Amino acid sequence: MTMVNNKQDKMLSVKEIMQEYNITYQTVNHYTDFGLLPIELKKGNVRFYNKNIVEERLKKIKELTEEGYSLRLIRKQIIGI
Repeated sequence: MTMVNNKQDKMLSVKEIMQEYNITYQTVNHYTDFGLLPIELKKGNVRFYNKNIVEERLKKIKELTEEGYSLRLIRKQIIGI
């Protein structure tokens, strides 16, 4: 049981991502559909993401978009697709 709780502590729902990183629901969906934010777990209609991956990738996405990179080039750099 402790292991499950520890794993869930490191997970973020879409709502938590929106609040913590000040991005819209549509942006989270777009990044998910585009392959930039992988879903770690689904419970019913609620998607959960690995907090470390979300933090790392959103930071990188922000840096690269500020440098003028398109999402397609960012995806290629982050996940190689």
